[in-house]
Amino acid sequence: MNATAVAEARERSAPPPAADPAAGPSLARLLHPYRWGFAAVVILQVIGAVAGLAPLLAVVELGRALLSPGPIDHGHVRLVVIAGAIGFFVRLLFTAASSGIGHVLDDHVQLSFRRRLAMRLGRVPIGWFSRRRTGELAKVVGRDVSAMHPLIAHAPGELVSAFVVPLVSLAYLLTVDWRLTLITLIPVALAVALVPLMMTPTRLREQKAFDAAMERIASSVVEFVQGISVIKAFGGGERAHREFRAAADDFARVFYRMVRGLSALGAGMQVALSPPFVLLVVLTGGTALITTGSMAPADLLPFLLLGLGLTAPVAALGHGFDDLQAARRAAGRILDVLAVRSLPEPAHPVTPRGHRVELRDVRFGYETGHEVLRGIDLVLEPGTVTAVVGPSGSGKSTLVRLLPRFFDPTHGSVVLGGADLRELDGGELHRMVSFVFQDVRLLRASVADNIALAVPRAGHDDVVRAARLANIHDRILALPRGYESVIGEDVTLSGGEAQRISIARALLADTPVLVLDEATAFADPRTEQAVRDALVTPAGERTVLVIAHRLETVAGADTVVVLENGVIVERGRPADLLAQNGRFAAFWQSHPSASADGTETRRGIPQGDQPR
Repeated sequence: MNATAVAEARERSAPPPAADPAAGPSLARLLHPYRWGFAAVVILQVIGAVAGLAPLLAVVELGRALLSPGPIDHGHVRLVVIAGAIGFFVRLLFTAASSGIGHVLDDHVQLSFRRRLAMRLGRVPIGWFSRRRTGELAKVVGRDVSAMHPLIAHAPGELVSAFVVPLVSLAYLLTVDWRLTLITLIPVALAVALVPLMMTPTRLREQKAFDAAMERIASSVVEFVQGISVIKAFGGGERAHREFRAAADDFARVFYRMVRGLSALGAGMQVALSPPFVLLVVLTGGTALITTGSMAPADLLPFLLLGLGLTAPVAALGHGFDDLQAARRAAGRILDVLAVRSLPEPAHPVTPRGHRVELRDVRFGYETGHEVLRGIDLVLEPGTVTAVVGPSGSGKSTLVRLLPRFFDPTHGSVVLGGADLRELDGGELHRMVSFVFQDVRLLRASVADNIALAVPRAGHDDVVRAARLANIHDRILALPRGYESVIGEDVTLSGGEAQRISIARALLADTPVLVLDEATAFADPRTEQAVRDALVTPAGERTVLVIAHRLETVAGADTVVVLENGVIVERGRPADLLAQNGRFAAFWQSHPSASADGTETRRGIPQGDQPR
């Protein structure tokens, strides 16, 4: 990345808009369409959980029948065995159905969340992305949505089991002996007493620090992989590795601190809910009651069996506590993204009349108190090409990004066909304005689909015609599957080829207003000339605004605007500005080709107009 690109990337950076609680729904509202599915999961789990106690109760009744004095009632024994077997199969059937529906719900919810995130990210201002690392957004859309799995697929069933099974067991055990019932609850009480200690402000801060460390290490990996070519070219491998190691070491420190704080609590809960400890408590209490003659020996059996039933669901919930906490935090980050303010849409959209563009006293700043653009007045007539030049950080990229409404000006207005852009419907604006930037992003889809992105119903002939105009048709035919070749699978395109695909996309869209940010930076001269001719001489009149760094682009413009510190300092025809011997002339002379020879320097400027 060159110095200009770095400076303009810095110029484009903007703080994320504040989250708007009204902009994004709550988690309850997001899950509301699936309420009947969750109700089915809970009801099936309740039936399965209660039925799951039948085998245990059957063993208890068998023990009592076999240990009681007198003859054995074989009919009663058969009935108990059959009831236990039926309960086992009912539990198996209903818990399987509950789990299956829960996982289907999870798939639907995750798909819904990702679609909502995609829609929201498609409507937020572009400036919001500039302060977000790629790894952070990838984590929200990918890992954070996947982290909702325990909350959606498992939590409803586990919560039901954690409450229903102990309650039913308690009701039964209280009918046997209330004193030993209270003794049996001691392990559960000890485990529950430890839960608040896992939710202290210190523990919550450690969990947030853990998530932040995870995001940093994920972002460092993404940035390292994406910038590997630059790192190798400039010998920055050791520095990049140091940054990654620093992120990894930071993660290790945060993880160790969190585990150190939770390990004792987690171990205490596991011991309290473990079968040996539960059996020890029950046997100790039961032995004391039996030896004093307060309880029959046979009555100890249900406590030995159902005592484990009291703790097992709570233990299972405890094992999933970390997953549930992670799911809760992931849900919070998802809701934060969904709550980001989008650009407002008009209640009563206006239809533009024509495609004349005006910028009226436009001011814009990414941060309060610092304006990047300061009082821009500019008119772009239909059928003309306006080139914007200026030093790095002068506001060029910010200016051209106002036309496709990546931002709204903080003062003044951008007018298209007599209508403020804020009064246009988003779809109408996209049909009127298209853009091609130097930094091209292509989808992992076929070449034809990438070209037809803005016109999904375009025919094959139209796609081919746009590719020919962009001088990329022959290269596409040489691909393994031609226009059906999938980018990223069948082929990896060079920067220049990707740029020409992007240009073909803009040509196929055929919008009356076109914004170019050095769109032919990677093209060879012949391709650049062919593309420039195709862009500026379509059927009908097109309004073109272009950030120009090449003399060839500037020389072919109808109007040149020189921007400096967010202010237009010069404007006019290229030849007229050269004659003034001002800032534009200095820009012209500083161009690398300016020292080649007079003909090359003044290419595109009529010889009679050359300054003397």
